[in-house]
Amino acid sequence: METVDFWYDPYCPWAWITSRWMLEVEKVRPVETKFHLMSLAVLNEGRELPPQYVEFMEKAWAGVRVAIAAEQRYGAHVHRALYSALGTAIHLEQLQGEEALVRALSLAELDADLVSAASDASLDEAVRASHLAGMEPVGMDVGTPVLRIGETSIFGPVVTPAPKGEAAGVMYDGVKALCQTEGFYELKRSRTVGPSFG
Repeated sequence: METVDFWYDPYCPWAWITSRWMLEVEKVRPVETKFHLMSLAVLNEGRELPPQYVEFMEKAWAGVRVAIAAEQRYGAHVHRALYSALGTAIHLEQLQGEEALVRALSLAELDADLVSAASDASLDEAVRASHLAGMEPVGMDVGTPVLRIGETSIFGPVVTPAPKGEAAGVMYDGVKALCQTEGFYELKRSRTVGPSFG
């Protein structure tokens, strides 16, 4: 069994789709995904952003604070269930704000009082520490998701919709092969479609 470390921001639809791919990979390859928190709000601090994105970044603190508070209460393993619940509430059910967080905590069967962490800035240091653990090995010029396979950290893969069954395994084999190639850094093409959660 090999471990793939996966850093996510709960509000990123592309990370959500990639996480669903990794859960498919687990069904067809001897892989366990361990989820960790990163923060698009932290990543974009000090950057010139359009006004609507600045507003989004301010709101994005709520989810990562709740996630880090849950980790502190239950342990790092809580991210698997909580991230699935957050993604369901935010991306599939299209809930927003506190309503999304309350729903996610309910789906994950976690203490409802954790929703109060959404406005607790004292958690930001722990959010930053988790963020940096994922981002420092890959570089600060990428976003989420970040995967670590073996000793190599990468941004992505960004894919939509998530491959299922053996197709998920074949894609993983390719990503893993690239990660094992000394000197590999980047593959990219422009997106022509939005996220598909199917």
